[in-house]
Parts: sequence; C-alpha cells; structure tokens
Amino acid sequence: MITHGNEIKLFSGNSNRALAEGIARKLNTELGAMEVGRFSNGEISVHFEETVRGRDLFLIQSTSEPCNDNLMELLIMIDAAKRASAGRITAVIPYFGYARQDRKARSREPITAKLVADLLTAAGADRVLTMDLHASQIQGFFNIPVDNLLGGPILYNYFKASGKIDDQFIVVSPDVGSVSRARKVAMRLGVDMAIIDKRRPKANVMEVMNIIGDVKGKKCLMVDDMIDTAGTIVQGAQALKDAGALEIYACASHAVLSGPAIERLSASPITELVMLDTIPVPEEKKLPIMKFVSTADIFAAAIENVYMDKPLSKIYD
Repeated sequence: MITHGNEIKLFSGNSNRALAEGIARKLNTELGAMEVGRFSNGEISVHFEETVRGRDLFLIQSTSEPCNDNLMELLIMIDAAKRASAGRITAVIPYFGYARQDRKARSREPITAKLVADLLTAAGADRVLTMDLHASQIQGFFNIPVDNLLGGPILYNYFKASGKIDDQFIVVSPDVGSVSRARKVAMRLGVDMAIIDKRRPKANVMEVMNIIGDVKGKKCLMVDDMIDTAGTIVQGAQALKDAGALEIYACASHAVLSGPAIERLSASPITELVMLDTIPVPEEKKLPIMKFVSTADIFAAAIENVYMDKPLSKIYD
C-alpha cells in the first residue's frame, strides 16, 4: 500500500508483535529495527537501531497484560523517538489499558485514563490511534488528536459472511451500557435487538436478569467491547438460554480474559465467541468456541490515511 518515499517507519513493542507484523505486511513494508529489553534490575531499555530523524513514526503497542510493563515500554519508545528527532510520532494502541478508570466512581479515587493520556502526551506523542475505547469521552482527555477506530464493522462483516443471519437472528446487548454498540450492529445486519437488564435488588443478593425483547427460539448474538472476567457475557448467555434462545453467539473487540474468564466461558452455553486480535491470547487460554479476527487491515488503512493526511472515515467504505 505504501509505495512512495521512505519517510514512514513502523516499530513494535513486545505486547502484540504478531499484529504489528500483520500491519506491516498490509502496508508492504517491514517493522523497523528496534531493541526493547531489560536491564538486570528490571528497568526497560529501548534502542532504535536505524535512523528515525524526520520520519513519520508509528509505534505499535497494546497496553494489555502486563499493562504496566507494556505502558512503560510505550512511553520509553516515544521518548527515545522524540530524542532521536523523529518528525511525527503516532502511538498505535490497539487496546488502550486503564480506559475503564475514566471517572471518579467513589470519593478519593484517581481518573487513571486521564493520567495515562497526560503521560503519553508528556512523553512526546503527537497523535494516538486506538480501537474501541471503553469510554469514547477519553478522546477529550488528550490535547493531541485521537483516532478511535471501530471494531464493530469487522465483527458484523464476519457474521454477515458466516451464513448465520436469517429471520431468527437477533442482536442482544448484554447490559444497558452496551446498547448503543449493539444497536449499530443490529442496524447493519438488518435484524431486531434485545437488551439484558440486570440489577441487584439489595446487597449480597444475586442479580436479577430481565430480558427486554423476545429471544425464544432465536439465534442470539451478544455484542460487547471487551471480555474481561467474562461474568457479564456468561450470565447473559445463561439468561438467554433460560429464556428459550436456540443458539447463543458472542463477540467483542478486546479479549482481556483475566481471572476466572476461561473457566466461566468453558462452562457457558455460548456456541461461538468471536474476538479481535487487539490483545494476543496465549494458547493455553484458547477454547474451541473462540474465533479471532484480524484488525491488521483496518489499522493498516488508518495508518496509511494518517500518513497521507487523508480522512479516516473512508476506511469503513
């Protein structure tokens, strides 16, 4: 795709090397030579092994587990690039960690998403390119441009091509917070939508599930932005099964999969779980129901458009 000049440079940290290599292949280029290692005391060391002076740099790094190490790697990569006189530095963060700490839920709590935004800016990033921020208002935490790519089109295109879509197919929001995301997918697929409303009547009492919409005898697709401990998605799947759903599918952009997630998913009634590759999932965590779809195409298109100063809205056409 990138065929003119040699000003663009792609570099990758250690968090998601496979995705970075996929992006480079789509752009008909290679990842730049960079050493990211550790000193004997555990401190991170970064060294660009080729010149970056005046170049348009794209540093690819998800701030997923281990999130603090990966975030620190990214900050040091940005600082090294800035001090090496890079022309423009774009932090490409497929999964933006700390995004759920976007407000003070209780008194005397931090707003860590804002802190991370300040750190990235202070390190020297000129732009951030990410996907499906947990809270879209985080874009306003930055004083530099932030492009928040949408994973939804990749997911609904997968299901559209799967042959599963028919009159019995319905999109389900696993909680009230995901209604907007689920509605967009339902509109694209041309199907109806249902909502799972969960509430806790009082402390230490199990949540009550109310399903808004008819799912009996339907093939249900639950849509969420991430699956962390899998509590929401598994509880929702069980509620759909109890309500008479025929088949239950689930999809999400980010496969965080922490804590009891794998145990819960393996015992769930979910037929297929489709996730993007913004976070690398080790082999021991992969289950037969899991399917991973690449984001290399959309990140490559976004990087090319940023490099060429073209609008990003066109990449979804």
